Amino acid sequence: MQFLPKTIPEIQSEIIPVKESPPELVTFDVGGMKCAGCAKAVERQLMQYSGVISACVNLAVEVATVECQPGTVDAEALAKKLTDNGFPSQSRLGENQREAEAATIERRQQEIRQQINQLTIALILIILSGLGHVLGTKAPILSNIWFHWGLATLALLLPGRPIIVDGCRSLWRNAPNMNTLVALGAVTAYTASNAALLFPRMGWECFFDEPVMLLGFILLGKTLEQQARRRAASALQALIALQPAKARLVDFKLPSLDLRSQELPLNSTSEVYDPQYIEIPADRVRVGEWLQVLPGEKIPVDGEICEGKTTIDESMLTGESMPVLKQPGDTVAAGTINKSGAVVMRATRTGKETTVAQMVALVQAAQTRKAPIQNLADTVAGYFVYGVMAISVLTFLFWYFAGTHIWPSVLVGQGAMDMGHGAMNMGNQLPIIHYQSPLLLSLKLAIAVLVIACPCALGLATPTAILVGSGIGAERGLLIRGGDVLERVHQLDTVVFDKTGTLTTGNLTLTDYLPIFQNSEWDLNSDINVGNKQDVGSTIEGVSGNRQDACSTIDGVSGNRQDACSTIDSKLLQIAAAVERGASHPIAAAILLEAQQQGLPLLAAEDFCTEPGFGVSALVEGRRVFAGNAEWMKEQGVAVATELSGSLQGKTAVYVASGGVLLGVIGLKDTLRPDAKAAVERLRGMGLRVMMLTGDTASAAAVTAQQLDLTPADVLAEVRPDGKARAIAALQAQGCKVAVVGDGINDAPALAQADVGIGLHCGTDVAVETAQIVLMRNALMDVVESIELGRATFNKIRQNLFWAFGYNTLGIPVAAGILLPATGILLSPAAAGAFMAFSSVSVVTNSLFLRRGFRA
Repeated sequence: MQFLPKTIPEIQSEIIPVKESPPELVTFDVGGMKCAGCAKAVERQLMQYSGVISACVNLAVEVATVECQPGTVDAEALAKKLTDNGFPSQSRLGENQREAEAATIERRQQEIRQQINQLTIALILIILSGLGHVLGTKAPILSNIWFHWGLATLALLLPGRPIIVDGCRSLWRNAPNMNTLVALGAVTAYTASNAALLFPRMGWECFFDEPVMLLGFILLGKTLEQQARRRAASALQALIALQPAKARLVDFKLPSLDLRSQELPLNSTSEVYDPQYIEIPADRVRVGEWLQVLPGEKIPVDGEICEGKTTIDESMLTGESMPVLKQPGDTVAAGTINKSGAVVMRATRTGKETTVAQMVALVQAAQTRKAPIQNLADTVAGYFVYGVMAISVLTFLFWYFAGTHIWPSVLVGQGAMDMGHGAMNMGNQLPIIHYQSPLLLSLKLAIAVLVIACPCALGLATPTAILVGSGIGAERGLLIRGGDVLERVHQLDTVVFDKTGTLTTGNLTLTDYLPIFQNSEWDLNSDINVGNKQDVGSTIEGVSGNRQDACSTIDGVSGNRQDACSTIDSKLLQIAAAVERGASHPIAAAILLEAQQQGLPLLAAEDFCTEPGFGVSALVEGRRVFAGNAEWMKEQGVAVATELSGSLQGKTAVYVASGGVLLGVIGLKDTLRPDAKAAVERLRGMGLRVMMLTGDTASAAAVTAQQLDLTPADVLAEVRPDGKARAIAALQAQGCKVAVVGDGINDAPALAQADVGIGLHCGTDVAVETAQIVLMRNALMDVVESIELGRATFNKIRQNLFWAFGYNTLGIPVAAGILLPATGILLSPAAAGAFMAFSSVSVVTNSLFLRRGFRA
């Protein structure tokens, strides 16, 4: 089967205006948020500040990201405004970022300790309250109504006090939250029970157990939720912990460095104990300084090995468990672990520029970006508490004025199955109440509506799933930039791969020399005689795919090779290498490497000029030389015979010309990555269309396509870098949702145009700004895994939102008594509080289940 890859016609580029002064991003740690209503209130307050363009608040990680006009926002003033409004905040600016992060972690741990203490007190009160029902007359004190009054009072004053205070403050600030609902429910139940206790002639029963149970369940749910959120954020905390604290600075002027020193002397009292090195904070290291790293220590900054040999454990950055051998000249990344030998390295990136610091920044940014599907939940959350309070009032009015008259049987105790734990009267015992007041029944239903509604589940549905998904990705070297990316990943139907350096290794090797030199200005008389020149310098028309002379292939080079051919080959390679010295491309690297291996001196060259997608030119020994593809030759007026192109079928051809005359052509061949075919097959098995996009020749693209079983319709060849974005736009115009996989540099326009750009991370430069997903291991199977992770995470988001909306949609009517007339089911305030507490726990737990599908 013959492959005829498509080619993209050249279209004049559009003029794109350059943006001025990109928006400034400011990040805050925000405390005091209890539910989605709080997060929405914080967003509103941030948006009211002058100069703020947009604000995004993440409830799960308690972080706010503000996009503002440069130089218009005082971060400290904005943080103070939030703090004054009840949300203690701190900006992540300044040199003490490490201290600020440590302070934030300590604050959250302190909050958890306080919650555990409050929960312990609440559980003790619940146990004492329950014993009164279990023991009955056997323990008169525990069943006494005043004893239960004391328990309820203590519950409100001790473990319930922070909830009630915060709920009242939030209501006063016109930003009611979950604590507002709980506080209204608990205080109303306590007040109604006091009224029944003080005015027994009303015929009400006391239910002091309700606020005790309600607050206990709420605190239990909040504690479990906090612990689950800590587990969800554990991957990011582990990533932050990778950043080393210390570095051992050595003097690069010393002629010899002692690499055998293993540790500080036990009796050392000074950091400076040896003239060869001194310990300093890792964030104080400057680029160019030399550092000593001993076995077992973390690499302090990004750098290059200068002396010594070792193996480095890079699993915390790439997910690859096998240590990697590092020798002088090799690069190392901060946070990786030196396993075997002591080395000396030179710092190349420090502080926020290191790989691990940029990974932390990417993951933190990803966790603050919302998926568009969350917008509905945010909109509902902004008005949720007001709506619940209104429904509670309507519930009370309906049952008091209409419901108890329409269905009088609901007032009979045996006819109403109270899903609580009993009631109390003025006696020492706790008898069953057979009749209840219409006012009290209406009040209990209204309280149940207040406490069963859960805005937390809505607020945690998206961020917890993103938190877990981004953490799993960070552990495996897959950096996904946010919830919006996850949603686009879920919608993908087409994956487009760049060829060179992505599907192939990018390590080109020379396979053919075809020197021409006919009628050229280059003087070869000093190298070969005229007779030999005539034999080798055959005409272009004589060159064909079946050519067998000694100059055709590198494999034919041997000790018997004709001297004339060898000389001409060397001259052609020398000229090509001189021109390619001005380019940074795999083709240029391959030609220069071959010239170096043959020991050829580089010719003097200057005035380099690169034309992306075509080739490069330079002045070599005073003559303008062009090296590039056939189209580049045509633009320079150089004729290239079709037979010559045919002789390099399936290879990358580099034509070399000068003075309008073709000097020769060099053939190069690339090899597929070992996992390329498997990755393509896996993607197809996921229902995705796989395509290849390349600037290489149609024949070279066809060879790679055959190896991957790609059809001609799925191959776009001879596309210049500026035409790749238009090729992706053409696919999108057909309704395709496209992901582009490339190296993030040459493919930047296509990565930016795609719905999802996937950048293969090369070296230690993790900041591939145009890609929405960055693959640290540079492996194609990670493309598959990143899409699978994106799909699984987005599915969790949908499950969480479905549960959150479904819970509130079903729970609020049940609490309002919709089942009471037909089934006799009455949801007590305590039972409603239990359901509310565990609804948010279930959302976070469901997000944690995401790890089950991605175990190592």
